[in-house]
Amino acid sequence: MTPTERKSYTDAVLCLARKPPRLSTALYPGVRSRFDDFVATHINYTLHVHYSGLFLPWHRRFTWLWEQALREECSYTGYLPYWNWPLWAHDLKHSPLFDCSETSLSGDGEYNPGEQSLSGGGVTLPRGCGGGCVRCGPFKDFQVHLGPFSRDLTSFTDIPSPGFEYHPHCLNRSLNNFVSSNYDNETVVSRLLSSTDISDFQLVLDHWPARPDGVLGPHGGGHFSLGSTMQDLFASPQDPAFMLHHGMIDRLWAMWQSKDERHRRYALNGTATILNPPWGKPVALDTVMEFGVLDQPCQIKEVMDPMGHGLCYKYT
Repeated sequence: MTPTERKSYTDAVLCLARKPPRLSTALYPGVRSRFDDFVATHINYTLHVHYSGLFLPWHRRFTWLWEQALREECSYTGYLPYWNWPLWAHDLKHSPLFDCSETSLSGDGEYNPGEQSLSGGGVTLPRGCGGGCVRCGPFKDFQVHLGPFSRDLTSFTDIPSPGFEYHPHCLNRSLNNFVSSNYDNETVVSRLLSSTDISDFQLVLDHWPARPDGVLGPHGGGHFSLGSTMQDLFASPQDPAFMLHHGMIDRLWAMWQSKDERHRRYALNGTATILNPPWGKPVALDTVMEFGVLDQPCQIKEVMDPMGHGLCYKYT
């Protein structure tokens, strides 16, 4: 994207953050904008659409709906960008996405000496370079309203506290080159695209916390390389980088699908419940996905082809 195109995109995101929500603030106290409608929807379906058979198709529709909102409600004339992880995996701070320029997504947060190393799933990752509020770029002092949530997935049977309560706080970033260079590099992307089947693709994409050795996949790598706002499984769409991260995931899935139309276009694996428990209902092409106030329910088969059922987009 040209600098002008990048600025047009961030202006549209900020526009959405100024527009009134469609969800009721009385029922969802933390929802204060149209931007928050997307965050609350993600929270509402998190326990179904992560580490499950719904992850890829649900997020494909979710990011498409985001682009439509930007275009229809904020006069955006471009398309959804994607974050090509390997290009700046060793130097996030100087990438065009996070260099704090007016055409970026802002950059690192202020240095917080109290930020802890990242632990979970049997692995400990070094802390990032920031850990505090973002104070530069288009999202300087950007206020988010929902979360934060615990990272302990094993105890979740329902949406945990703080639910949809209003909790204003700043956009937090802590750029972490260790995470990005180890889990979102070219070798990882090549391994993902060489996956033999959909279950292999899912395993490479989302190693952690599904594997006891704690290996982080590129999905988690993108989230954990940016700081606590992006690390929040429930409320991570509050970081403007979320949609670009998932644009890249959708791009790689689309590329992988197109390599073998017969066996991959409609390949599914997993259940409709987080971590695919034994009692979870397996997903199928006629499984219905819900998006709350964002859209009407649709079947998985309606999103398996980016050029079908009204989606009509492709990646370069």
